[in-house]
Amino acid sequence: MKPKVQVLVAEPSDMIREGLKALLDEDEFVFQAPLRELPVDLPQRISRQQPDVFILNPTLLNTPSRMQLVSIQQARVNMAVVALVYQYIDPSVLQQFRTVLDVREKGSKVAQLLRESCQAEVDDDESYELSERETEVLVLLAKGGSSKEIADKLNISVHTVNTHRKNITRKTGIKSVAGLAVYAMLHNLVVG
Repeated sequence: MKPKVQVLVAEPSDMIREGLKALLDEDEFVFQAPLRELPVDLPQRISRQQPDVFILNPTLLNTPSRMQLVSIQQARVNMAVVALVYQYIDPSVLQQFRTVLDVREKGSKVAQLLRESCQAEVDDDESYELSERETEVLVLLAKGGSSKEIADKLNISVHTVNTHRKNITRKTGIKSVAGLAVYAMLHNLVVG
């Protein structure tokens, strides 16, 4: 039997918190006491409660949000911090989260997104610059290479290529291959 995923939610709306809880299978996800706002002692609370996933409405963050998110992420290194959105949030804020969960998402997809966010391998450093290997993968993606073709060319596994792709998406905030190709061209990584 798989261990249950411990979930902590910070969301001011009772309706959204309860709706999220109702969508997720209680056999797989356990909800800790929800937060209506971010307490001053949030990093200590996270360290004590040890959630696997922290679902956070980004509107609860103070500015500068990056510093606040870093302290949250340092409280539990392997914890997935997921943005829960239902209004416009600046993309530069959203790219700091491992996953973005839109409240308009189909119910069947919510659990899958949370599971994937728990399993995602994330670079240890908090840098949002692409590593040398990620840049190589990005260039090959921009040139139309599939994950298998990129793996063969770089002598790495397809799984490693997919991990690099997730990290590239997280760091750039761009999810489509076409968008990544434009990003690569704008940053002079590929010519024309």
